[in-house]
Amino acid sequence: MAITTNAICDSFKKELLQGSHDFDASTDTYKLAMYTSSATLGKSTTNYATANEVSNSGQYTAGGSALVNQGVKMSSSVAITSFANLSFTGVTLTARGALIYNTTTNGGSNTTDAVCVLDFGGDKTATAGTFTIQFPAFTTSAAILRLT
Repeated sequence: MAITTNAICDSFKKELLQGSHDFDASTDTYKLAMYTSSATLGKSTTNYATANEVSNSGQYTAGGSALVNQGVKMSSSVAITSFANLSFTGVTLTARGALIYNTTTNGGSNTTDAVCVLDFGGDKTATAGTFTIQFPAFTTSAAILRLT
């Protein structure tokens, strides 16, 4: 059991070419769920699952929360997308990583298609406080999703 480094999910790469994900319109909803160090997440992850997800606490509930997409940008032959930072307040939890997943792919029907795995590099804890996922800058060299 482990979260294997930051990874773009293989299933997402295929679904992207099939037109199943839209980061430029407000039609798709992307969520972020957090997991303990017992979770098995990596590039072969295909869907959101509840196994080893952190427990409900404060604003954090099973399935995580919706992300605010910053749109799509193209610069210097690099296409990027990213999300605004996401905070959960009033939480007591320990998380090792997270999964970003799309809840509205395949023609708008509800799904749980995995996009990418985030490895926090170790357990991160909040005790009766705020847990914030801080995304990298929305630039061609730093954005969370980049196609070169």
